Amino acid sequence: MANYVLVHGAWGGGQSYEKTAGDLTAAGHNVVVATQRGIGVRQPELHGGITLTDHVNDVETQVQEAGFERFILVGHSYGGMVITQLAARHGARIDAICYIDAFLPQHDQSLWDITREHEHNWYIDSQKHTPGLIAPIGGFDFKEIPGHIGRHPLLTLLEAVQLTGEEEKIPRRVYVFATNFPETPFTPFAERTKADPAWEYHEAAAGHMVMEEQPEQVRQILLDLAP
Repeated sequence: MANYVLVHGAWGGGQSYEKTAGDLTAAGHNVVVATQRGIGVRQPELHGGITLTDHVNDVETQVQEAGFERFILVGHSYGGMVITQLAARHGARIDAICYIDAFLPQHDQSLWDITREHEHNWYIDSQKHTPGLIAPIGGFDFKEIPGHIGRHPLLTLLEAVQLTGEEEKIPRRVYVFATNFPETPFTPFAERTKADPAWEYHEAAAGHMVMEEQPEQVRQILLDLAP
């Protein structure tokens, strides 16, 4: 039996992991679908001062509350930033780390540093009337759905990850790249991990929501990480 910690991306919530969490639980494993302040089910906590560190602390607290001494850490999209910083704190306790179409920063990089002018313009323009709070990228007719999708705090995208060397203690590293995502910002991370023998690389014939479009593939990849 393994312990899984699933970290969702920006704007949305843990509902993106509903099928994955159910599959892992049905296979006899323990699962925490982590929540992060201000987004998903925690939208009522949203304010412009929330940082990446806040989200990392949120996940860290939930790991502690679950009593997981060792665990498998999974992040989707923006969740890649969160799990990277968490790995820099607790790498020796992590059996495997899996990035599902996610940002993969290096030391002292923020999400802003590893995105393009297109994303930068959106991050700034979409918070023109909601300072510090960004609408979902491309969501020109965005309407908030409580507990499901809402604005995201800008500061989480501006704070840099600080690696410590602890993350190097993780024995298995996996990257899953969605091949049907037009204008994907994740190609550099796919290329980097595909070329690195220290990584296990997978491609999914899916858009960005890989867990929903290729649930069986995600299920098998994650089950194969159990010690």
